[in-house]
Amino acid sequence: MPFINEQLAANQETADRQRWSATPSRMSRFVFDPVAVMALLRSRIVGQDHVLDRLDNVLQILKADVVADDRPLSVQLFVGPTGVGKTETVRLLAQAIHGSADAVCRIDMSTLAQEHYAASLTGAPPGYVGSKEGQTLFDVDAIQGSFSKPGLVLFDELEKASPEVVRALLNVLERGRLRLSAGNREIDFRNSLIFMTSNAGAAQVSALRHQQQKSWWRWGSGQRQITDTVEQALAQHFDPEFLNRIDNIITFNPLDRNLNEQLLDIELDRLTRKLQKRKAVLTVDEAAKRHLCRPLDARYGAREMARRVRNELLPPLARGMLDSPQADTFGAKMDNGLLIVTPV
Repeated sequence: MPFINEQLAANQETADRQRWSATPSRMSRFVFDPVAVMALLRSRIVGQDHVLDRLDNVLQILKADVVADDRPLSVQLFVGPTGVGKTETVRLLAQAIHGSADAVCRIDMSTLAQEHYAASLTGAPPGYVGSKEGQTLFDVDAIQGSFSKPGLVLFDELEKASPEVVRALLNVLERGRLRLSAGNREIDFRNSLIFMTSNAGAAQVSALRHQQQKSWWRWGSGQRQITDTVEQALAQHFDPEFLNRIDNIITFNPLDRNLNEQLLDIELDRLTRKLQKRKAVLTVDEAAKRHLCRPLDARYGAREMARRVRNELLPPLARGMLDSPQADTFGAKMDNGLLIVTPV
């Protein structure tokens, strides 16, 4: 029951506080295991080893509890093209730390394109409708987390928000606090991991990488050129005082063609977990896998593989399940391949 679960969680939180205060000071108050968190991330995020290495460093620092007390635990900006895993990385962190991919306060910045939308974050000013209630888009519970688990905040598609909306976040990134416009309430971000995503400079980086693939040099000075391109694009979109409050700006790579098999395995693993609830096991033959692993459009990243599974694999699978509701084993034909469903 929800009330009992909440009470158990509260009791566990109290026990964690008492144990932490009664043990040597080097013991971390955070209960998550960085190794287990990174194992999940590395199994689901492909082609971004450099990003995961940086996140591993962030989690190790957090677990050691040597972060500053007067600002957010960490502020990260993920830059890169669509479909490369920026948002999914944050959702997987929430899954690993809190047990749910939705345990994150996600603000879709593309919906805040007008300057008056800053009130959606800071609340209505005094004298305006809703000022006394202090209404805001922020999920305070997800932001503040708990004593033993950090909160997670995601500002998605940052470059699409109005500059006034972005400036409203300056004090959040600097001091970890946001006082609502009415002055009657303050939101505390000091126990939060803050992530932001942006596509700024993604088109230029994609074109640059395409040029590098045709050249004998790809890294070294080429990597420096990519970093400079991203920094120039961000400087055009954001004020220096905003960028100066970010701990790490991490550029995600476009997905290479040789990652298609790994992307398909991830999608099939998700489908397998769903079929387990129906007491069924799916087997996809090699011909079907080769068909699904044909080259992807680099503009769409991993989402194109997810669409292929939904549009090409799921329809024959669904028809086979509906046509053979009592059969222990049945086959389903898809273009250039065969699916076999067997009982668990």
